[in-house]
Amino acid sequence: MSLRSSDGGPEAGSPAAGSPAPGTVAAGMPVGRTADQRLAPRKRKNFLGRQPLGLLFSAPYVIYVLAVLAYPLGYAVYISFHDFFFTAPRVKVDRPFVGLDNYITVLSDPAVQRSFANIGVFLVINVPLTVGLSLVLANALNRVTRLRTFFRVSYYVPYVTASVAVVGVWLFLFQQNGLVNALLGPLAPDPSWLTNSWLAMPTVALYVTWKQLGFFILLYLAALQNIPDELYESASVDGGNKWVQFWNITVPGVRSASVLVTLLATITGANLFTEPYLLTGGGGPDGASTSPVFLMYQKGILQGNPDVAAALGVVLVIGVLLIALIQKRLVGGKED
Repeated sequence: MSLRSSDGGPEAGSPAAGSPAPGTVAAGMPVGRTADQRLAPRKRKNFLGRQPLGLLFSAPYVIYVLAVLAYPLGYAVYISFHDFFFTAPRVKVDRPFVGLDNYITVLSDPAVQRSFANIGVFLVINVPLTVGLSLVLANALNRVTRLRTFFRVSYYVPYVTASVAVVGVWLFLFQQNGLVNALLGPLAPDPSWLTNSWLAMPTVALYVTWKQLGFFILLYLAALQNIPDELYESASVDGGNKWVQFWNITVPGVRSASVLVTLLATITGANLFTEPYLLTGGGGPDGASTSPVFLMYQKGILQGNPDVAAALGVVLVIGVLLIALIQKRLVGGKED
């Protein structure tokens, strides 16, 4: 049967002249690709991402993290599983693998157990105070119109001041014959604050809260700038007072900043060293203010047991990660 029409043109439904017949493939055209795909230029995958130049700018910080954080942490894990001790440079000695012996030593040490209990007391006092006070003060400073810069700088000065200089003031305030006991009179504790086994760590927690409050206030001030003023105006029109506006607008609006402040306060508290070392003379009285980091210093440097100190450090890192994860779930809610 002919495929041509009466006028000599191709029959309707038949292939056009010069086009490949059904079931055939034109030369140079791969099977299974549409015309648009065949005409479009082939895109090469860029393994460096969409912005390769960003890797160049982030490279210094990545190198810093690897050299200062990642490598020491990995080396500490290695030390914790070996019978490790310090030697003279280039002296090769056997450091046998001991498995979990160092971790068993750490977890069965009463001093270590008490240090973690001390840090627990510290975090229970410090973290809620830090989050609550910094948010309230930042909200108040955000509404101040006069002397705003003065107040912000006043809160930030203790944070940038060296701990050695500020500790002298707190020792003057909280010593046996200090100003605080003079004001309290017969209500003053005996023994005094920093020499009392029940009050030493709470006093250190108050000091750290006061000293670092300015930094967290600045974080909240930055977060408050992202809350539209229209939300407060609408709440005011609907009859909401200042407390309603604070609880229903400010607190949810700075939730991401609250997660950050909580995590930073927890990490800072877990790495507590300078404050108890200076205020209580090295974790006194009788270990009531000793922190795990201070014990790492004692065992690793003073007593020459870096393997035990490394195991203690690994346990501390795992504990902080677990606490941070729980806090993010509780404070962050369903936010990513």
